[in-house]
Amino acid sequence: MTLQPLDVSWLRGEYSEERYSFVYVRATPEQVVARLGGRWEHFAPGPFPDDPDRYPGPEGPLGVAAVGDWTFVFDPDWLGTREDVIIDLSRGTRLVSQAALGVKCLEYFHWCEDGEIRLAFGGDEGYLTEIPDELMDTMAEFDRLYPPLPRLYDGPAFLLVEHLTGIRVTEQLVKGLTFMWGTVPSR
Repeated sequence: MTLQPLDVSWLRGEYSEERYSFVYVRATPEQVVARLGGRWEHFAPGPFPDDPDRYPGPEGPLGVAAVGDWTFVFDPDWLGTREDVIIDLSRGTRLVSQAALGVKCLEYFHWCEDGEIRLAFGGDEGYLTEIPDELMDTMAEFDRLYPPLPRLYDGPAFLLVEHLTGIRVTEQLVKGLTFMWGTVPSR
C-alpha cells in the first residue's frame, strides 16, 4: 500500500493551531447519536464551520455526517479521547478517533473494534498500546513519508484514519458534508 501525504493546513486557524476532535464510527448517524444518549429529532442540519478559529468549543454542539457506511463526528467535548465513551460506542463495530490541541502539542488517537481498544496514542505518553501487527507496514510507511517523530496531527493520524476506515479526510470532503448539529448529555 502506498500512502500519499495529506494537506491538513485547513485545520489551522489564523489565530490558533490545530484544535479538533473527530470520531469515525461504522454506524448510521442516528445510531451514533442514540448511543451517545442524544435524540436525533433535536439535531438540525448545517455546514461544517469554515474557520478553525470559530469551531464550537467545549459544550458546543456535536456535528454528525454520513460518509458511506461511516459516521463522521465533529466532537467539541473531546468524547473521542475518553476510553469509557469510545469502548461503548465501538461495541459491535469499528471506531477510530483522533484529537489534537496543537498549541499544547496534545494529540490522541484510538482504534477500537467491538469494545476493545486495539491502538491508543495519547498526550505526552505516546503509544499506550503495542502497535498491532496489521499496522506495522503502515507505520513503516510513515517513517518514509514524514521526518522522525512527526506529530500525528501533521498528517500521520489522517493516513491511519484512511487505512482503518477507507475515508480520506480532506477539506473538500468535510466542508462538502451536511452535518446534523445538536447536543448529547454530558457523560
